[in-house]
Amino acid sequence: MNITSADMAPTIGLRQVAASVLQQLERLPTALPQFVFRIALAINFFRSGLTKLASWDTTILLFGNEYNVPLLPPELAAYLATAVELAAPVALVLGLGTRFAAAAMLGMTLVIQIFVYPGSYPDHLLWAGPLLFLLFRGAGAWSIDVRFRRHFLDRA
Repeated sequence: MNITSADMAPTIGLRQVAASVLQQLERLPTALPQFVFRIALAINFFRSGLTKLASWDTTILLFGNEYNVPLLPPELAAYLATAVELAAPVALVLGLGTRFAAAAMLGMTLVIQIFVYPGSYPDHLLWAGPLLFLLFRGAGAWSIDVRFRRHFLDRA
C-alpha cells in the first residue's frame, strides 16, 4: 500500500491543531488551577466544619463512637477537626499560609483515611492530590502568600 502526501494531509492538519491547542493551554498561568484547587478544597472542608458546629452533640457522639481517632480523647479530636475545617479553608481562600493549611488538611485527610473510613480512598485521593500540589507548589500568584514572599523573602 502506497501512502501519498494527500493521504497524510488530514493527519498533519490534525497534528497542527493538537499542537496549537496544547500550546495555548500551556500558556495559561498555573495560578488558575491553584486558585481553583484552593476554592474547591475550602468549600468541601468548610462545609464539613459547619456541619459539625450545627449539631455539636452529634459530633461528639460520632467522635466517641464511630470515628475512633487514636491517641486523642473524642472531645479534643472533635475540637481539633472542627478548628482545622473552619480555619484552614479561610487561609486557602485568601492564599495566606497556604502550605501550612494544606499540610493540616492533608494530615486530617490521612487520619480519616487510615483510622476512620479506610474504604473511602477514592474521595480522599481527590482531596490529597490538590492538597499535595498546594503543599509542594504553594498558593500561586493570586494569593497573599506571594505578596509576603516578594516583600520578605525575595529581598533577603
